[in-house]
Amino acid sequence: MNSPRIILLAHGSSDKRWCATFEALAEPTLKAVSGSRIAYMELAEPSLSTVIHEGVTSGDRDFTIVPLFLAAGRHLRKDVPAMIQRLEETTGASIKLSPPVGEDPLLGDAIRDVVALQIGQYSNR
Repeated sequence: MNSPRIILLAHGSSDKRWCATFEALAEPTLKAVSGSRIAYMELAEPSLSTVIHEGVTSGDRDFTIVPLFLAAGRHLRKDVPAMIQRLEETTGASIKLSPPVGEDPLLGDAIRDVVALQIGQYSNR
């Protein structure tokens, strides 16, 4: 059994600088996790639909979406599940939606470390 393809999902923006920020944030994962991709929910490319269709065309059937969101608001409770349902129906893919990264306590630790570096008081954990 093959591992699912990982898709890092960001909201999206027509502002290329906004997208560049998320692409830089995703870069370590994209390098470390074979076949992983970044996709956008709206306003930017590649869209979630594009990435799923490209994966299916290349033979992938299982996908896990990791939302680069801080919390599960309306988009993750309603919009993205509806998109996933349509994509599963039209492509035959199996798509799992993970909790947003903001729900992981490790992100809180990372924010603490960034703040400590910003104020020059970094200490060992």
